[in-house]
Amino acid sequence: MEARERARDAELKKELDATLHARRELGEEYESALVDSFLDKVDQRLDSVVDRRVRRQLAEHQMVVARDSRGPRGGGGGDNWGERFGFAIVSLVLAIPLSAIAVVNAHLPGLLIAWGGIVGVNALHAGHLWPRRRDRRPESSDWEE
Repeated sequence: MEARERARDAELKKELDATLHARRELGEEYESALVDSFLDKVDQRLDSVVDRRVRRQLAEHQMVVARDSRGPRGGGGGDNWGERFGFAIVSLVLAIPLSAIAVVNAHLPGLLIAWGGIVGVNALHAGHLWPRRRDRRPESSDWEE
């Protein structure tokens, strides 16, 4: 990145030298046009540097937000209703063939075990997504010793 900036700075220095040389050759009557042209090039250079920095900072900010929204273990930090709903739908769809297999092979006890597993998996998933309460000790005041 720095090599590119140095190359651009060298290019800008060449532009300044060329502008000063042209001013000497053309005279003072073209001075304002030459200065305006050079300042336009400086503006373009500044705009490109600022745009690049803003894009980089925006990307970094988006990465931080994305990491924070996943939480420490990948669980949602904010509203995770969609994830919970999707998991519940998938588990209910899979519960149909699991129930059929359990009834055919183990009758009522098999059905109860299968549904116990389905409920357990959903409970664990819901508990994983719920925000954890952090135990906070009350701050000690100046009155306590």
